[in-house]
Amino acid sequence: MAEIKIKKGLNLNLEGAIADTTVTDAKCTTFAVIPDDFTGIVPRLDAKEGASVAAGDVLYHDKTHPEVKVTSPVAGRVAAVVRGERRKIEAIVIEADGSGKTRRFDTSADARELLLESGLWCAMRQRPYDIVPDPAVKPRDIFITAFDSAPLAPDFALLLKGKEMYLQKGIEVLASLTAGDVYLGCSPEWVPEVKGCNVNTFAGPHPAGNAGVQIANVKPVNKGETVWTLDAVTAARIGELFSTGAVPFDTIVAVTGESVKRPHYARCTMGCSISSLLGNDVDDPDNCRIVSGNLLTGSHVAADGYLRFPYRQVSVITEVANPADFLGWASLSPRRFSIYHSFTRWLLGRGKPARFDAKINGGERAIIMSGEYDRMLPMDILGEYLIKAIIAFDIDKMEQLGIYEVAPEDFALCEFADTSKLPLQKIVREGLDKLYKEMN
Repeated sequence: MAEIKIKKGLNLNLEGAIADTTVTDAKCTTFAVIPDDFTGIVPRLDAKEGASVAAGDVLYHDKTHPEVKVTSPVAGRVAAVVRGERRKIEAIVIEADGSGKTRRFDTSADARELLLESGLWCAMRQRPYDIVPDPAVKPRDIFITAFDSAPLAPDFALLLKGKEMYLQKGIEVLASLTAGDVYLGCSPEWVPEVKGCNVNTFAGPHPAGNAGVQIANVKPVNKGETVWTLDAVTAARIGELFSTGAVPFDTIVAVTGESVKRPHYARCTMGCSISSLLGNDVDDPDNCRIVSGNLLTGSHVAADGYLRFPYRQVSVITEVANPADFLGWASLSPRRFSIYHSFTRWLLGRGKPARFDAKINGGERAIIMSGEYDRMLPMDILGEYLIKAIIAFDIDKMEQLGIYEVAPEDFALCEFADTSKLPLQKIVREGLDKLYKEMN
């Protein structure tokens, strides 16, 4: 086991952390699968509106690779297929019937075929491009992350409690899919006892828990190489599929944020409604921002929306705490947060949790080449120059500057610290999508 120390980055100490680790049960009757959560797939519907499905039945497949399938998390009826512009499928809503009917899979089948048929293939990602893996490509290596360093992130030790045997089985299955190695990235606080993989611990601030940071510090991705990434919860889910013959669609979600009266863990089923997780626990629901995921990389959802992939955290903060803030950005209030010494809060130290709202506090402006990205990105990449190359879509420079190594989440902390207020994650996502179309 190797220990790797990450020096760059920043831990955000926010209000709304979970104090009581008791897990409650969330009751929900309506679920949804959002195709946009599975980047790289062009959906072709298999289950029409009104069709009855069991948990594990196919909802849709990929147009380019029909063997790549997305399955239903619950048994019930397809209540609605929500479409947007140009009839794009935006959501597939399922009303659970309470039957608990579950599709059973043949565990003696080829591992690749079983993952594709069960839908768990879509829970993995490949570098380059940060998309659902191409089933025709064998990865150089597979990287599993066993901790999350994002703000208010759930504890993987709790998420995987009682499922260590399935994590071991999942590692064995994944090892059969690559000629290279399987790497498990852990925090020094919790290292699961597993065999058949290379275990590395990462000590340091966020984004130490990101797969891209771990890959960059262990075995970077070069042009022409492909690696797969997934988290330890997904690896355990794969192990449980191969042990029991059924896909476990249950999950534990951390409900966090300063606007949550009682931050807690909730046991639910993938794709459940946000309202079933929050209940009446939100202060001032008309003035709050609900995020499915963490506050840096999650998706903004409505109160009547649904839990998005990867289905393990919901964060709620105030939309606008003080619209008429005295002196605005020039305020000297010790409550104002800054990663620099722009306000007086730094005099109080970093031990006191900070409060945030959803205000941007400024508008977009020209890129300021100040080295901000470099302080937040613990990768051997010139972030500012890479962003410029992506905006200009200069393919040669993008390749030289490491576009094949990154995913949008790697720039989330840079986006938070960015004086220019640029939507860096959106820029990187669009750059990767355009590059994928150009190269394929």
